[in-house]
Amino acid sequence: MRALLIIICFFSCSTEQQTGKVVKVVDGDTFDLMSDKKIRIRMFGIDSPERGQSFSVKAKEFTAGLIAGKEITVTIINKDRYGRFVCDVYLDNGTSVNAEIVKAGYAWHFTRYSNDDELVRLQEEARASKRGLWQDSNPVPPWEFRRR
Repeated sequence: MRALLIIICFFSCSTEQQTGKVVKVVDGDTFDLMSDKKIRIRMFGIDSPERGQSFSVKAKEFTAGLIAGKEITVTIINKDRYGRFVCDVYLDNGTSVNAEIVKAGYAWHFTRYSNDDELVRLQEEARASKRGLWQDSNPVPPWEFRRR
């Protein structure tokens, strides 16, 4: 029983929050945050079009419009193999930036890493409404684009 409590606490207590200013938007799901130091953030559970893919510029512009130069809060989930902090991202009013990007149609729900029902719902709404990348007749998910 004690081991189970330790495991539960590790997974539920290990998240860390950081607040800082967005100093650079790299692409639709990646940016630099200045907190105590500059850190690169990759948004959890979403995947925006890659550079060279349809809608990559619009995705970056949408994300920049939401967060560039703003004070935001991130909840760190983990670190990826590139050293980026993988995070849930929130505006000061509590709005989930990750969800807003999917809702606008500028990112896929990245089901390989996330089972968030809200992101599933938002992606289906964006697809049905042909918002953002869903205007394309055959949008290619970024993970398939990278594989090519």
